Amino acid sequence: MRRLLGHLGHDVHAWKQGRNIGPSNEIIDGMVRRVDRLHQAHGPIDIVGWSLGGIYAREIARLAPDVVRQVITMGSPFQTTGSHESNASGAFRALQNRHDPHFEQHRVPSWARDPIPVWTTSIYTKTDGIVHWSQCLNVHHPHTENIEVRGSHCGLGFNPAAMWIIADRLAQPSDQWQRFKPAGPLRYLFPRGTGFDVGTVAA
Repeated sequence: MRRLLGHLGHDVHAWKQGRNIGPSNEIIDGMVRRVDRLHQAHGPIDIVGWSLGGIYAREIARLAPDVVRQVITMGSPFQTTGSHESNASGAFRALQNRHDPHFEQHRVPSWARDPIPVWTTSIYTKTDGIVHWSQCLNVHHPHTENIEVRGSHCGLGFNPAAMWIIADRLAQPSDQWQRFKPAGPLRYLFPRGTGFDVGTVAA
């Protein structure tokens, strides 16, 4: 994904925080420093977050909306309340408990499920296989959207439809954000009969 976006002319940067095993003071502080450096060098930035990375991206934007232009999440279960246990929850908790015994991966605070104050796109698939797709939906708001693609959770990082969405979103001028609407034959990359921004969570 980073290679593709680089070929399209974007200045792309990895998060450089090592293995993502859940929030810790070290990881959170590292992300804040990284975002601050990138903002100083380039101005407002776009953040693309995959899975748990999307939850981090949303909270960075919530804390610093002047620093973040937009957030794009892929298979990020920011709506989870614990009512849907993901297929990875048990293994993830076992790993995380070594690091922070009090961490609960399968619950997200209610305030974290509210819209963030920047353009927000959620890419999700109903055949995710790791998280339940309903956990990935933005609350309806003029600057939010939810877009369904075909595929799996682990395949989102090189899913052609997801890559097209991300490239399209990043190419939008800062003052002209509109919801994604593919036209012509490229529409067939997406599940048949699925509109765009359907399945949005009501506020």
